[in-house]
Amino acid sequence: MGSAALEILGLVLCLVGWVGLILACGLPMWQVTAFLDHNIVTAQTTWKGLWMSCVVQSTGHMQCKVYDSVLALSTEVQAARALTVGAVLLALVALFVTLAGAQCTTCVAPGPAKARVALTGGALYALCGLLALVPLCWFANIVVREFYDPTVPMSQKYELGAALYIGWAASALLMCGGGLVCCGAWVCAGRPDFSFPVKYSAPRRPTASGDYDKKNYV
Repeated sequence: MGSAALEILGLVLCLVGWVGLILACGLPMWQVTAFLDHNIVTAQTTWKGLWMSCVVQSTGHMQCKVYDSVLALSTEVQAARALTVGAVLLALVALFVTLAGAQCTTCVAPGPAKARVALTGGALYALCGLLALVPLCWFANIVVREFYDPTVPMSQKYELGAALYIGWAASALLMCGGGLVCCGAWVCAGRPDFSFPVKYSAPRRPTASGDYDKKNYV
């Protein structure tokens, strides 16, 4: 029962991390305008993401514009797009593999093969977390480096956006959840008695008087 609980807990964490990764990929807040001069009252804030850029006015009005050309984007944005979308799609594949190998499903017959399928699903989830972590850290490194670069004008300096923090949290959940799924599958493969208990009852046999034997065997 302990291994099944680990698999379920790991799968829940992975699902939450998957949703967070999709949210981080779609939010246009990978970098936000930095306010360095407190004497200047700014009338707008600029957000930049992987798919669009937004301008938020001081009145609360927001205008967003999708990037016109993919090839005109910087290298880090193109790489972040590819890696993040790839991680999201790989997490979808990992979901089906994990569900097929989970002890609470009957897609695969119980046995060592079922544990190996669950182990593969957990490893894919951990790989998704690492794959998503690469563009997040790369993008954050570029933002921080340009922020402290004296040659970059003040008006072009940006800070880390909320999408990066959401992506880091999602990557951590994916790696932790994948690790828990792998642990549950490994425990189930080594200790079959840790899986869901299955009860067996023998068929009732007729007695000499025509009644059925009431004994059940578990």
